[in-house]
This record gives sequence, structure tokens and C-alpha cells, in this order.
Amino acid sequence: MNAPDKPLDIAAIMAHMGAGARRASAVMAKASAAQKNKALLHLAALLRRHTPDLQPVNALDIDRARAAGLSAQMVDRLKLDAQTLETCAQGCEQLAAMADVIGEITGMTQRPSGIRVGQMRVPIGVFGMVYESRPNVTIEAASLAIKSGNACVLRGGSEAIQSNLALAALVQQALVAANLPADAVQLVATTDRTAVGHLITMPEFVDVIIPRGGKGLIERISAEAKVPVIKHLDGNCHTFIDDSADLEMAVRLADNAKTQKYSPCNATESLLVARAAAPFFLPAIAKVYADKHVEMRVCADSKRLLDAVDGLQLTDAVEADWSQEYLAPIVSVKVVADVHEAIAHINHYSSHHTDCIVTNNHSHAQLFLREVDSASVMVNASTRFADGFEFGLGAEIGISTDKLHARGPVGVLGLTSLKYVVLGQGEIRV
Repeated sequence: MNAPDKPLDIAAIMAHMGAGARRASAVMAKASAAQKNKALLHLAALLRRHTPDLQPVNALDIDRARAAGLSAQMVDRLKLDAQTLETCAQGCEQLAAMADVIGEITGMTQRPSGIRVGQMRVPIGVFGMVYESRPNVTIEAASLAIKSGNACVLRGGSEAIQSNLALAALVQQALVAANLPADAVQLVATTDRTAVGHLITMPEFVDVIIPRGGKGLIERISAEAKVPVIKHLDGNCHTFIDDSADLEMAVRLADNAKTQKYSPCNATESLLVARAAAPFFLPAIAKVYADKHVEMRVCADSKRLLDAVDGLQLTDAVEADWSQEYLAPIVSVKVVADVHEAIAHINHYSSHHTDCIVTNNHSHAQLFLREVDSASVMVNASTRFADGFEFGLGAEIGISTDKLHARGPVGVLGLTSLKYVVLGQGEIRV
């Protein structure tokens, strides 16, 4: 798939891959919608057909991770079970069913001079992606590259190398079946970390870098990259229970947002409760969390309301808890005066990823939507929905908390750019 892996010649390997990706990007940019959709549908079929074959390969990575002492959360992210692969296959099919936006011209206006001016959507070109743990990201990145007419160079974590190599081989098989270049999606086969350093400093081959992983990885890439970076550092997501919230709905959403899965970046890490709702809501949700062994790190007001409830794991919250991304069965809990204090707290401590209000008050909902400065803002829905697949994007290449170019789940549109097009009939400027 790639050039021979020679540890002493990583620079040459990465340059070879970059040059191949750049050549492939020119072919992908002019590929027809039918070609790209054929590759996506073929990839979906290959994923389903090879699900039994991928299980023992993935087991090798999981066994190695456990032996290396990786945390339970990290091991969980490595799992490539039948359900995960089916979701990947459905994502490919969802992308294939979407309209092809490449080449679309919008905003065409007639100018007084006689020219018509608009914008055409085009691929970015080549993106590099550095990610950890989750091997399904290989499919998400590859499928989005195909649909958006880009090429990509992927560098997954060493803990998932066998799974990633197997998945990348299926992607290249699907590309070739659609008469598209295999080099449109390349996976770095070496686990040598110097490969990342080269990938993020090749502006002649790579147009944008997308890191997806822990804060340390993203900070390193943001500091060292010589090409633009699309990123988010933390997923400190909030659920705010307003004073008008329906109690049953509030408990159901706060439960799901925290406990449906602990390791994703869109899991709620901090629970804010309006003072008027706290005496009713907090004992109810505390019992749910206690049954699921979720530790609650509580403010003084919360603690007073919960002291009489048996079987709780209560810890006094400290300042650091309000900005913490736990990725674990831990949640911080704070009583606030009202929606205004909740918004102020979120904008101060949030990582600007995803925040939700549970309310039956339309004015409070609209205020929350307008004033919370996050990439995804929700009303009466679990923060776990902050996901490209759930948003109907087919897949996502990551979540961006940046404000320029792409924000929120990055799907096809986030991997494209706009160029101006001008149509004339011989007009000259006077």
C-alpha cells in the first residue's frame, strides 16, 4: 500500500506518500458523483462482508492494549465490533445518498458592470489526519475524503495499527473498484512517531491537518504544524436543568448524556441545575447515578440537598472540576440561580464543544441558543447527539471548536472550500 517502511528513512516515506496523495487529489477533484458513490457503496459492502475477518485482527490490538496497561476507556475505544462496523457501513451509504456538493455554484448575482459573480464549492485538496484509539475513524475519514473529492493521508495510533491496516486495505479496494486512485486514501504503516512530525510539516503536499485524540496530541500538533489545523482540545460538555424543565425528561436526558458511553467527547461532564428545580431533580438523578456507580463531585448547595440520600458517591467539587473532561463515570454538579448564571458559567468553563438546556420555557431556550458560545447548542436533547452521523452528515472527521472555516462536527462541507467564479460576455472594466 505504501513505500517500504524503513525506520531510518521516514522522511522519504512520508514525502513519497505526500506526493502520491497530491497526484490522487487532482483525480478525485474531477471524479464524477457516480464514481465516488460507487466507491462508498462498495466499501459498505466490503465492511459487512469482512466483519468476521476483522474481529480477530481487532482482537490483536485489544490484547496488546490490555497487556500494555491502557485504561478501560482507551480499550473500549479500540473495539471494532459488528455494531461499530455496521454503523460505518451505514455512514458510507448515507454519504452516497447525499447530493454531491462539489462544483455547486451558489450566490450568483448580476453586477452593474454586466458580469455575474458567484461561488463554487471545491475540495480542499489533501488533508492529513492524526488520530488515536478508534479504528472506525479510518473509515469515517476515508469515506468523507471520497465524497468530498479529496485525498488523505491517515496516521492512526500504534495501539490500533492492525485494525487500521486491515480497514485501509478495504478502502483502497473500493477505490480501485470505482476506477479511482488507491493513493487517494493512504495509511501510514509505521508506528514511528517521527512520521507525524513530517506529515504536519509538508505544506507542499498537505493542505490541512486534523488531529483527533487526547489533549496532549492536539496541543503538540497545533504548536508544530506548518499547515492549518482543524481541532478541538477538550469535550467539557454541560447539561443545564432549567427551573421549568419536565422532571422525567430531565432525568432521562441527564442519565443518557452522562452514562450512555463515558469515553466520547460529547458525553456530559458537568450538570448545572437551576435552584428552583434542584430539590426535585437532584435526588432523582442521584439515585440513577448511584445505581450506575457514577461519582458526583458536588457544590455545597448540591451536597446539602443530597446528604439525606443513601448510597451516593459524593465528593466536594474543587475549582478544577468545573472545566474537567473526565471521560469516566464522574460528573460535576452545581446549583445555579437561573438560566443567566448557567450561561455565564458555561461560557467561562466550557470547552465550547456541546451544551444543552432542558426546559419548557421557549424564551429560556432561545436565550440559551443565542448566548452559549459553543459549536453545538441543544434544547431538550442528549449531548451524545453531537456527532456527524447523528446530524445526518454521513460521518464526521472530528469535532471543531474553532470558529474559522469549520465548527462542530466536520463532514463533507467542512472538507471543502469556496472559490469565486465570474461569468461575463466580454465586459471590460472602465
